[in-house]
Amino acid sequence: MGTDSAGLKTHIAGHSDLVLVDDDPDVVICFGGDGTLLTAELQYPGVPKVPLRNSRRGIRCMPHPPEEVIRRLAEKSLFANSFVKLEGTLKSKRWSRPLQHWVAMNEFNVHMARINSAVRFQLWVNDIPYQDSLEIVGDGFVVATPFGSTAYYHQITHGVFYSGIGIAFKYSTEHTSHLVVPESSTVRFLITRGPAVLAYDNAPEYYDLEEGDELIVCQHNKPATILTWEPIRHPCDAF
Repeated sequence: MGTDSAGLKTHIAGHSDLVLVDDDPDVVICFGGDGTLLTAELQYPGVPKVPLRNSRRGIRCMPHPPEEVIRRLAEKSLFANSFVKLEGTLKSKRWSRPLQHWVAMNEFNVHMARINSAVRFQLWVNDIPYQDSLEIVGDGFVVATPFGSTAYYHQITHGVFYSGIGIAFKYSTEHTSHLVVPESSTVRFLITRGPAVLAYDNAPEYYDLEEGDELIVCQHNKPATILTWEPIRHPCDAF
Protein backbone atom coordinates (compact mmCIF):
# COMPACT_ATOMS: atom_id res chain seq x y z
CA MET A 1 0.00 0.00 0.00
CA GLY A 2 1.04 3.60 -0.62
CA THR A 3 1.08 5.94 -3.60
CA ASP A 4 4.58 4.81 -4.64
CA SER A 5 4.22 1.17 -3.66
CA ALA A 6 4.29 -0.04 -7.28
CA GLY A 7 8.02 0.62 -7.23
CA LEU A 8 8.46 -2.20 -4.72
CA LYS A 9 7.37 -4.89 -7.18
CA THR A 10 10.88 -5.32 -8.54
CA HIS A 11 12.26 -6.02 -5.07
CA ILE A 12 9.45 -8.46 -4.28
CA ALA A 13 9.87 -10.29 -7.59
CA GLY A 14 13.43 -11.14 -6.65
CA HIS A 15 12.23 -13.48 -3.89
CA SER A 16 10.47 -16.68 -4.87
CA ASP A 17 8.89 -16.99 -1.41
CA LEU A 18 6.98 -13.72 -1.88
CA VAL A 19 3.95 -13.61 -4.18
CA LEU A 20 1.78 -10.56 -4.85
CA VAL A 21 -1.96 -11.18 -4.39
CA ASP A 22 -5.10 -9.09 -4.87
CA ASP A 23 -7.09 -10.58 -1.97
CA ASP A 24 -6.59 -12.28 1.40
CA PRO A 25 -2.92 -11.30 1.94
CA ASP A 26 -0.76 -12.97 4.58
CA VAL A 27 1.26 -9.76 4.96
CA VAL A 28 0.64 -6.15 3.88
CA ILE A 29 3.62 -3.95 2.96
CA CYS A 30 2.97 -0.25 3.70
CA PHE A 31 5.14 2.24 1.81
CA GLY A 32 4.58 5.77 3.06
CA GLY A 33 4.10 7.39 6.46
CA ASP A 34 2.21 6.64 9.64
CA GLY A 35 -1.11 7.34 7.92
CA THR A 36 -0.44 4.64 5.35
CA LEU A 37 0.06 2.13 8.16
CA LEU A 38 -3.18 3.18 9.88
CA THR A 39 -5.09 2.94 6.59
CA ALA A 40 -3.70 -0.54 6.00
CA GLU A 41 -4.82 -1.67 9.45
CA LEU A 42 -8.32 -0.29 8.79
CA GLN A 43 -8.54 -2.18 5.49
CA TYR A 44 -6.82 -5.39 6.60
CA PRO A 45 -7.35 -5.63 10.37
CA GLY A 46 -5.15 -8.14 12.13
CA VAL A 47 -3.06 -8.99 9.06
CA PRO A 48 0.67 -8.43 9.80
CA LYS A 49 2.00 -5.14 8.42
CA VAL A 50 5.49 -4.23 7.19
CA PRO A 51 5.76 -0.41 7.36
CA LEU A 52 8.43 1.13 5.11
CA ARG A 53 9.18 4.84 5.32
CA ASN A 54 8.57 6.89 2.20
CA SER A 55 7.90 10.17 3.94
CA ARG A 56 9.68 12.92 5.86
CA ARG A 57 7.47 11.97 8.77
CA GLY A 58 6.76 8.48 9.96
CA ILE A 59 8.18 7.26 13.25
CA ARG A 60 6.07 4.12 12.77
CA CYS A 61 7.79 3.24 9.50
CA MET A 62 11.19 1.59 9.15
CA PRO A 63 13.84 3.93 7.66
CA HIS A 64 15.89 1.04 6.27
CA PRO A 65 16.22 0.54 2.48
CA PRO A 66 13.09 -1.19 1.14
CA GLU A 67 15.09 -3.92 -0.59
CA GLU A 68 16.74 -4.85 2.71
CA VAL A 69 13.45 -5.00 4.59
CA ILE A 70 11.85 -7.09 1.85
CA ARG A 71 14.83 -9.43 1.92
CA ARG A 72 14.39 -9.94 5.65
CA LEU A 73 10.66 -10.45 5.13
CA ALA A 74 11.41 -13.24 2.66
CA GLU A 75 13.92 -14.74 5.09
CA LYS A 76 11.36 -14.50 7.91
CA SER A 77 13.88 -12.58 10.02
CA LEU A 78 11.72 -9.55 10.84
CA PHE A 79 10.27 -9.36 14.35
CA ALA A 80 6.53 -9.61 15.06
CA ASN A 81 5.14 -7.11 17.61
CA SER A 82 1.59 -6.98 18.97
CA PHE A 83 -0.16 -3.68 19.65
CA VAL A 84 -3.37 -3.18 21.61
CA LYS A 85 -6.34 -1.77 19.70
CA LEU A 86 -9.47 -0.06 21.02
CA GLU A 87 -13.10 -0.84 20.31
CA GLY A 88 -15.60 2.00 20.37
CA THR A 89 -19.40 1.74 20.57
CA LEU A 90 -21.70 4.69 20.01
CA LYS A 91 -25.15 4.74 21.58
CA SER A 92 -27.65 7.39 20.54
CA LYS A 93 -31.31 7.86 21.35
CA ARG A 94 -31.64 9.73 18.06
CA TRP A 95 -31.12 6.58 15.99
CA SER A 96 -33.48 3.72 15.38
CA ARG A 97 -30.63 1.73 13.82
CA PRO A 98 -28.35 -0.62 15.81
CA LEU A 99 -25.34 0.55 17.76
CA GLN A 100 -22.33 1.70 15.79
CA HIS A 101 -18.98 -0.07 16.38
CA TRP A 102 -15.45 0.86 15.32
CA VAL A 103 -11.94 -0.39 16.02
CA ALA A 104 -8.97 1.98 16.34
CA MET A 105 -5.24 1.35 16.48
CA ASN A 106 -4.35 4.94 17.37
CA GLU A 107 -7.23 6.79 19.00
CA PHE A 108 -10.83 7.90 19.17
CA ASN A 109 -11.09 11.67 18.85
CA VAL A 110 -14.10 13.78 19.85
CA HIS A 111 -14.00 17.50 19.05
CA MET A 112 -16.42 20.39 19.24
CA ALA A 113 -18.40 20.77 16.03
CA ARG A 114 -18.69 24.56 16.33
CA ILE A 115 -15.55 26.62 16.78
CA ASN A 116 -17.26 28.96 19.28
CA SER A 117 -19.15 26.34 21.31
CA ALA A 118 -17.42 24.07 23.84
CA VAL A 119 -18.31 20.43 24.38
CA ARG A 120 -19.58 19.29 27.77
CA PHE A 121 -19.29 15.67 28.83
CA GLN A 122 -19.13 13.30 31.78
CA LEU A 123 -16.85 10.28 32.16
CA TRP A 124 -17.13 6.89 33.86
CA VAL A 125 -14.37 4.30 34.28
CA ASN A 126 -15.78 0.82 34.91
CA ASP A 127 -19.09 2.52 35.80
CA ILE A 128 -17.37 4.62 38.47
CA PRO A 129 -17.99 8.33 37.82
CA TYR A 130 -14.92 10.46 37.31
CA GLN A 131 -14.63 13.21 39.95
CA ASP A 132 -18.14 12.54 41.31
CA SER A 133 -19.80 12.93 37.90
CA LEU A 134 -17.99 16.17 37.17
CA GLU A 135 -19.13 17.82 33.93
CA ILE A 136 -15.99 18.58 31.92
CA VAL A 137 -16.04 21.59 29.60
CA GLY A 138 -13.59 21.99 26.74
CA ASP A 139 -12.80 21.37 23.09
CA GLY A 140 -13.30 17.59 23.42
CA PHE A 141 -11.22 14.56 24.30
CA VAL A 142 -8.96 11.82 22.93
CA VAL A 143 -8.92 8.15 23.93
CA ALA A 144 -5.61 6.61 22.85
CA THR A 145 -3.65 3.37 22.86
CA PRO A 146 0.03 3.36 23.89
CA PHE A 147 0.80 3.11 20.16
CA GLY A 148 -1.30 6.22 19.53
CA SER A 149 0.04 8.12 22.53
CA THR A 150 2.71 9.70 20.32
CA ALA A 151 0.04 11.43 18.21
CA TYR A 152 -2.72 13.82 19.34
CA TYR A 153 -2.49 12.55 22.93
CA HIS A 154 1.15 13.67 23.05
CA GLN A 155 0.29 17.10 21.62
CA ILE A 156 -2.15 17.65 24.49
CA THR A 157 -0.22 16.10 27.37
CA HIS A 158 3.42 16.42 26.20
CA GLY A 159 3.88 12.82 27.28
CA VAL A 160 3.37 9.20 26.24
CA PHE A 161 2.50 6.01 28.14
CA TYR A 162 3.58 2.38 27.85
CA SER A 163 0.42 0.49 28.85
CA GLY A 164 -3.25 1.10 29.52
CA ILE A 165 -5.77 3.43 27.91
CA GLY A 166 -4.98 7.14 27.82
CA ILE A 167 -7.64 9.84 28.06
CA ALA A 168 -6.66 13.42 27.22
CA PHE A 169 -8.87 16.48 27.66
CA LYS A 170 -8.60 19.20 25.03
CA TYR A 171 -8.29 22.70 26.52
CA SER A 172 -10.69 21.80 29.29
CA THR A 173 -11.49 23.60 32.53
CA GLU A 174 -10.43 20.44 34.40
CA HIS A 175 -7.33 20.72 36.62
CA THR A 176 -5.54 17.91 34.76
CA SER A 177 -5.02 17.35 31.05
CA HIS A 178 -5.18 13.55 31.10
CA LEU A 179 -5.44 10.25 32.92
CA VAL A 180 -4.30 6.70 32.12
CA VAL A 181 -6.44 3.72 33.18
CA PRO A 182 -5.68 -0.04 33.01
CA GLU A 183 -6.18 -1.60 29.58
CA SER A 184 -8.84 -3.89 31.07
CA SER A 185 -10.99 -0.82 31.80
CA THR A 186 -14.18 0.24 30.06
CA VAL A 187 -14.56 4.00 29.73
CA ARG A 188 -17.85 5.69 28.96
CA PHE A 189 -18.43 9.27 27.86
CA LEU A 190 -21.81 11.00 27.95
CA ILE A 191 -22.18 14.13 25.83
CA THR A 192 -24.12 16.55 28.02
CA ARG A 193 -23.94 19.40 25.52
CA GLY A 194 -22.93 19.33 21.88
CA PRO A 195 -22.66 19.49 19.06
CA ALA A 196 -19.50 17.43 18.67
CA VAL A 197 -17.92 15.26 16.02
CA LEU A 198 -16.29 11.84 16.38
CA ALA A 199 -13.37 10.53 14.31
CA TYR A 200 -11.02 7.58 14.73
CA ASP A 201 -7.52 6.99 13.38
CA ASN A 202 -7.49 8.35 9.82
CA ALA A 203 -10.82 6.86 8.73
CA PRO A 204 -12.51 9.19 6.21
CA GLU A 205 -15.90 9.13 7.95
CA TYR A 206 -16.97 11.53 10.70
CA TYR A 207 -19.94 11.07 13.06
CA ASP A 208 -22.05 13.81 14.61
CA LEU A 209 -22.65 13.69 18.36
CA GLU A 210 -25.39 15.47 20.26
CA GLU A 211 -26.58 15.76 23.85
CA GLY A 212 -27.36 12.33 25.31
CA ASP A 213 -25.04 10.37 23.01
CA GLU A 214 -22.66 7.91 24.67
CA LEU A 215 -19.28 6.64 23.49
CA ILE A 216 -18.06 3.45 25.18
CA VAL A 217 -14.42 2.45 24.67
CA CYS A 218 -12.59 -0.72 25.74
CA GLN A 219 -9.74 -2.92 24.59
CA HIS A 220 -10.43 -4.80 21.36
CA ASN A 221 -10.07 -8.58 21.54
CA LYS A 222 -7.59 -8.77 18.65
CA PRO A 223 -4.31 -6.81 18.50
CA ALA A 224 -2.52 -5.34 15.52
CA THR A 225 0.64 -7.13 14.38
CA ILE A 226 3.56 -5.16 12.94
CA LEU A 227 6.81 -6.63 11.64
CA THR A 228 9.88 -4.54 12.42
CA TRP A 229 13.65 -4.60 11.92
CA GLU A 230 14.25 -5.12 15.64
CA PRO A 231 11.94 -6.01 18.54
CA ILE A 232 9.97 -3.05 19.92
CA ARG A 233 10.53 -2.51 23.63
CA HIS A 234 7.61 -0.15 24.22
CA PRO A 235 4.54 0.32 21.99
CA CYS A 236 5.19 4.07 21.82
CA ASP A 237 8.76 3.64 20.53
CA ALA A 238 9.76 4.62 16.99
CA PHE A 239 10.49 1.84 14.51
